[in-house]
Amino acid sequence: MSKVRNLGVHASQSRRGWLKSVSALAAMSAMGSLTTARSAQAASGAIPVTKARTGEPLFAYVGTYTPNGLGIHRFQVDPATGKLDPLEPLRGIENPSCLVVDRQQRFLFAVSEVKNYNGTTNGSVSSYAIEHGTGSLHLINTVNSQGAGPVYLSLHPNGRFLLVANYNSGSIAVFPVASDGVLGEACSVQQPQAPAGAQHAAEGVPGSFAVSDHDGSHAHNIVSSPDGRFVISTDLGVDRTYIWKFDETTGALSPNDPPFVASSAGAGPRHVVFHPSGRYLYEVTEEASTLVCYAYDSARGVLTQLQSVSTLPAAYQGTSFASELLLSHDGRFIYVANRLHDTIVQFRVGTDGRLTRIGEIPTGGDYPRVIKFDPSGRFLYLLNQRSDHIAIFAVDAPSGKLRFTGTYVAVGSPSDIAFASPAITGK
Repeated sequence: MSKVRNLGVHASQSRRGWLKSVSALAAMSAMGSLTTARSAQAASGAIPVTKARTGEPLFAYVGTYTPNGLGIHRFQVDPATGKLDPLEPLRGIENPSCLVVDRQQRFLFAVSEVKNYNGTTNGSVSSYAIEHGTGSLHLINTVNSQGAGPVYLSLHPNGRFLLVANYNSGSIAVFPVASDGVLGEACSVQQPQAPAGAQHAAEGVPGSFAVSDHDGSHAHNIVSSPDGRFVISTDLGVDRTYIWKFDETTGALSPNDPPFVASSAGAGPRHVVFHPSGRYLYEVTEEASTLVCYAYDSARGVLTQLQSVSTLPAAYQGTSFASELLLSHDGRFIYVANRLHDTIVQFRVGTDGRLTRIGEIPTGGDYPRVIKFDPSGRFLYLLNQRSDHIAIFAVDAPSGKLRFTGTYVAVGSPSDIAFASPAITGK
């Protein structure tokens, strides 16, 4: 396992495992200071942003790491203020760390980031029906994720396949989705083989000891290209971003030519998102804390690096882990969350796809894991994992700048948020 030297973690303990061990302490300190709010970009750049239906309530679903989190927390969203009114959570699912809602907002899919599903060494993926009016979740079925520790999932643009990245084992898998939301067994599984990446990030800032599982393959993200012909997956442990050809009839994955692009040594590629134009792909690296811009050749599925910029201030020294990136709905701005530095940094996206740093804002908490917009793009929800809360920011549309609203929402170990405005079946 990898070392996290700056945080006093034992050499045999991974950063991911260490986070679980400290979450209980974080809960005790955070809960005493939280003000609880009572009033709730698709994972893949290829999926349209969920939009609230006129006259229908909007619900937010928050995935968590249990037992601090209760499962999948459910809220009703106040569209005027962005506040979240807590409803009864869905209990009984362990570590539902990533969620995605289908285009019609009828189903929610969730991973269970474990490695002991049904006596196997794998995790699981579940499908839920979203009830009209209440937003309640009803289990449809659960399947083996075909790898340990599933950490990310997204839907193919045609809605008929679910893509899953298994972090611990490094495998990726594709699952058919029936019209009634039932998940089939995996129709394609890939287990890339590559040497482990460097232990320290070549592009890291001075004094950084950001090390995270560079001991073999660790798939962290998987998304479709906007046209659905290719699939992109990141592997943090081997410093590669893979490009796969995708068969839209069978769901089969096969290596593209070339099959991957390499990041800088030890960078730890984490998450990617396509620009709305489809011409650029942006990637955040965890250990190097960089934001990388690639030109994307949609005809051949080829990535060419154009730019790499630090997500940290020029004067910063020490350790930080970049976690998430988020594009504004119009593609003019991109935001990145920094853990340990605990900021959201904003960049302007030029007409050539290149990035210009604008500024940063504190997260209002500790260890921001995920940032997501509400369907309107007027509010940004920041999930501070160690602080056990969601911080809500207002977005100024012309400038893209963020303003903390002063509202926190208590959620134990929050890890993802998804929105849905379910209509009556058949509507």
